[in-house]
Amino acid sequence: MQVSDFNFDLPEHLIAKQPLDQRDASRLLCMSDHISDQANKLGHEHGDNGIVDRLISDLAELVHPGDVWVLNDTKVIPARLIGHKDSGGKVELLLLEASDVADVWQAWGKCNKPLKSGTRITFADDFTAVVLKRHGKQIEVQLMADDVALAIEKHGHMPLPPYINRPDTAADKARYQTVFARHSGAVAAPTAGLHLTRALMQSMRQAGAEFAHLTLHVGPGTFQPVQVDHLHEHSMHEEAYIVPAATAELINRAKAEGRRIVAVGTTSLRTLEAASPQGQLQAGQGRTSIFIYPGYHFNMVDALLTNFHLPKSTLIMLVAALAGQQRILNAYEHAKAHDYRFYSYGDAMFVPRLCSVQATPTT
Repeated sequence: MQVSDFNFDLPEHLIAKQPLDQRDASRLLCMSDHISDQANKLGHEHGDNGIVDRLISDLAELVHPGDVWVLNDTKVIPARLIGHKDSGGKVELLLLEASDVADVWQAWGKCNKPLKSGTRITFADDFTAVVLKRHGKQIEVQLMADDVALAIEKHGHMPLPPYINRPDTAADKARYQTVFARHSGAVAAPTAGLHLTRALMQSMRQAGAEFAHLTLHVGPGTFQPVQVDHLHEHSMHEEAYIVPAATAELINRAKAEGRRIVAVGTTSLRTLEAASPQGQLQAGQGRTSIFIYPGYHFNMVDALLTNFHLPKSTLIMLVAALAGQQRILNAYEHAKAHDYRFYSYGDAMFVPRLCSVQATPTT
């Protein structure tokens, strides 16, 4: 299977550069979990069969009593730091992940010349960094301030995806963050969760849904283009996750009872699948570089709420694994024809796992 199999054209005007005023005002493309035998043989559906155009505010109507909707409660940090070297040259850092050593971070550095060990960077009078080492594109920096976490919060910028192509604003600190964010560490938002509000979640509970939390700190690799031609040659970026014991207990019980597990976002889905290699969700901390694409056998997830993703990205491959490659590409064409808004600040899809396709394990 080739990366080019997941390509599509997208007009620039459909890329959402700003969020809507109301989180739950976004549109929702709903897909069916079945296709006809004839459509299955042909590898596609006819016309818009199996697609219904709705709104995020309708989510409670999609709840099956007993559903467990799984939320990634990671919190995006203002990880983009802008400063200058002692020589005056401008430097931009993107913090990636804190190390085990206090205030030492892995980062990407952008400068007119490669940043060398020992280079000092000043972000503010009371906030600086020193480059400790470099390995490839990545650098290790020691951040220095009276309170580094507070300094990052004060001087950092929200790491908006590159396709938004505008400076961040004060409003982005709230809108590029879910209402249930708890644990700081992500440098990209779990964007499907951006649509949920407290009121909408309450209406979903009244319809019979339960919510479970886990944490996967989303890294910048989610936006990186795939650099190979064949899927089996691609290596995923690695991310840290935590599955609380209460979440594992709730989800394992729900699966045993035949209830539906709905992942809110691809990061929740990847965590659920990575932490359940034997079909039982394991509580605890871990790291995953799981790569899900058509042919993958799902252990945990029955449905997915997700935004629309970049062409040839690992995320559209993941969604295609759940619902069928051609069906997803057809759904994207429907979304384009009906002026859905794409990417992080855009609209969403509700994608049940396709019951009439038998997946086989990826080797």
